[in-house]
Amino acid sequence: MARRHERIEPTFDGPEGDHDFHVSADDRAAPMATNDARRKLRNKAAPGKTRSAKPASTARRSKGGGSGGSGGGRRRRGFLGHIFRLFLMLGLVGGLAVAAVVGYFAVKLPQEAWAIPDRPPNVKIVSVAGGLMANRGLTGGKAVSLDEVSPYIPQAVIAIEDRRFYQHWGIDPIGIVRAFNENMAAGETVQGGSTLTQQLAKNIFLNPEQTIQRKIQEAILALWLETKFTKNQILEMYLNRVYFGSGATGVEAAARRYFNKTASEVDLGEAALLAGLLKAPSRLSPARDPAAAKARAEIVLAAMRDSGFIGEAEYADAKAQKPTTAKSYWTGAEHYAADLVMRDIRDLIGDVTEDVIAETTIDLGLEKIAEKVIRQTVDGAKQNVSQGALVAVDGTGAIRAMVGGRDYAQSQFNRAVDAKRQPGSSFKPFVYETALENGWRPETVIDDAPVQIGNWTPHNYDNRYRGPVTVADALRQSLNTVAARLVDNVGAPAVIETAQRMGIESPMVDNASIALGTSEVSLLELTGAFAPFANGGYRATPHLVNRITTESGKVLWERGAEVPPIIVSEDVVGMMNAMLARVVTGGTGRKAAIEGWQAAGKTGTTQDYKDAWFLGYTANLTTGVWLGNDNGAKMQKVTGGSLPAQAWHDFMTAAHEGLPAVPLPGDYRIGEAEAPLTADNGYGDDRYYDSEMPGGEDQYYNQAGAPLPPADVGGQGVVIYDGPPPPGVTVEGRVGGRASDSSLFRRLFGG
Repeated sequence: MARRHERIEPTFDGPEGDHDFHVSADDRAAPMATNDARRKLRNKAAPGKTRSAKPASTARRSKGGGSGGSGGGRRRRGFLGHIFRLFLMLGLVGGLAVAAVVGYFAVKLPQEAWAIPDRPPNVKIVSVAGGLMANRGLTGGKAVSLDEVSPYIPQAVIAIEDRRFYQHWGIDPIGIVRAFNENMAAGETVQGGSTLTQQLAKNIFLNPEQTIQRKIQEAILALWLETKFTKNQILEMYLNRVYFGSGATGVEAAARRYFNKTASEVDLGEAALLAGLLKAPSRLSPARDPAAAKARAEIVLAAMRDSGFIGEAEYADAKAQKPTTAKSYWTGAEHYAADLVMRDIRDLIGDVTEDVIAETTIDLGLEKIAEKVIRQTVDGAKQNVSQGALVAVDGTGAIRAMVGGRDYAQSQFNRAVDAKRQPGSSFKPFVYETALENGWRPETVIDDAPVQIGNWTPHNYDNRYRGPVTVADALRQSLNTVAARLVDNVGAPAVIETAQRMGIESPMVDNASIALGTSEVSLLELTGAFAPFANGGYRATPHLVNRITTESGKVLWERGAEVPPIIVSEDVVGMMNAMLARVVTGGTGRKAAIEGWQAAGKTGTTQDYKDAWFLGYTANLTTGVWLGNDNGAKMQKVTGGSLPAQAWHDFMTAAHEGLPAVPLPGDYRIGEAEAPLTADNGYGDDRYYDSEMPGGEDQYYNQAGAPLPPADVGGQGVVIYDGPPPPGVTVEGRVGGRASDSSLFRRLFGG
């Protein structure tokens, strides 16, 4: 039987030598250094230090993972290394992800986002003397440099919008954190974290929508702007492109809009108001809510004080200023002219691609006088008058003043240019001019009697007739039947040709009723058509722009200096001036007379008092006035000889103040053949019926305008003549119809 051997299990804690069990260095996966070698390595790593040999049992316990052993340290260092490597990996992945997102949104930006677009061009409109009238364009004002801006403006903007503007690099993490804390504390959005650079990027390149994509793109562009431009350049671009409300883009436009001054003239309180508008331009505009604008300005002032831009005394003084109140729209009649410039500028120079200056013919002094006269006339009227217009041109047709309505801020419709209305009797001078060009004379006698032309039967204002009158006297009294007879004699086409030659461009109806001004015209063209009488017979086409230049002075367009053609002969000019002067000295336009100057003109009143006109001139200026209502409502017996003539007088008196008097051209004197208008022959200035004076059906006036009693006039409204017309005077008979039997001339001589 075989001998049974017991199994002996190896142990590692018995006394050395009990069991001869060990692993040699050759048996290990990696050779181990000998004890001597390990000591040498330790001594090399820590020279000067020696370690005593540990008991084997201690060494084994350390190898077993004791708490203070080198194995635990290696485990801790390994764990921390893993954590570090993890965060490093996450950071790398996150950085790559951020870079990918940024790259994605950068690629989605339009290519034009990488170049600063040109600022929309501004049109600076100035008077004949160079005074600023208006700025037009998308911005409403020209671009200005920081040197041209009040120093308070950039300080106010930086204080309230971006205090760390000069410290950050386009994006301000500190500002973002501060805004986040402020908003969390307030429970609502009370502060933004966008820098001025970000706001500029949004204004130039992006739309205002609140999306993550837009915010990321805004940040990208802000960083790009900071690498391309200096801080001052960025601030300058911002101030010239940001919207300040009420149609004003850019700080120059805003200063003009709210304070009627340049950006360089803005004071501390005004600068704070402008900076305050940036939060909500429309809501905080002083044109809409002066109190809200003032409250916001005080917040800006406090921010300027806290930022060290101003001291306590400056803060208190600016805070004490009264709220700024601005019109809800541009105010001033000069804006009617400015609008007209913008309407015509493309025809003159094509598309406006840079800032330009349009030099106009407007005299700002006359413009202010005209505006004041029209407003006072309308506001002071008690006869249902709500609107008025005035145009004044010189002998060349240059428009010196233009008022298109009572108040531009309330209505921008230009009644002087765009409204077409019947001129009434103010059209008659072209009828009489045509007659003179066809052989008639001021002394020619014509019958004021009932007349029928086809189916048309015109009547005088009072439905009465005066019998034989001279052509000059018929014009002075604005007799409708005589004007109708003249048109029937010379033909309506001839009258239309005369009116067009003088400057009427509106379509005119070819019929006899044109004698009474039934074809609609504008005040501007009618005023220009009277100017040849004042300048000696030259065409006077109304015009507003003299020259257009760039800001640097390059001439883009300039009006020629050609002498206009003569369109009215010298003798006709003289006769027309003599007749129309009598309208002012002793006719329907007596209220227009101005002291020291020879003036001439014509009144006009349309049916039912819907429109009232006075067109008149001196050798210096031709002016037209219209009064009425936009809706065509009837006025209460307002004739051309009343309020319009008075307004014309007030304007022209002021316009001629200090100027040496000059007579009208022609020096024609109505001869004895007319029969002198005296009380001795009963055919004179001291007894006539004014067809446009609101005195009642039976009221007559003397030369001074005083009413005459009915006993001083002939029966049935006919002036009594003491005898036949002077020898050699032609009496024109009736055209159709039958003359009034009450005419003494007809009773004596038949017909």
